[in-house]
Amino acid sequence: MPAFQSNSPSPETNASNSELKGLLEEAILALPITYRAVIMLRDVEEMSTAETAEVLSLTDASVKVRLHRAHELLRGELFERVGATSAQAFNFHASRCDRVVRAVFQRLEPATID
Repeated sequence: MPAFQSNSPSPETNASNSELKGLLEEAILALPITYRAVIMLRDVEEMSTAETAEVLSLTDASVKVRLHRAHELLRGELFERVGATSAQAFNFHASRCDRVVRAVFQRLEPATID
């Protein structure tokens, strides 16, 4: 049934992306304005460092420092909000792992080198 498979994201993926988007927006809005402005121009609007510096009347070095500090603050805020569940993000599922490894070995067997 490959002809009927959809390339569009699943409802679960859409819901997850929506939650992540909201979480990131809240974290950005919680930043002090000096860092929020740099994040918005560099990361959201995808302006260059020089363009951002010109718009904000800063030096290129100041933009880079503020962007670095903003990323650090965002990282801290996001880990604070999801820190309790971050360990669950990459749970090890032994049965799934065994199944994947077995399937890989089965595919490799017919492809032995003569």
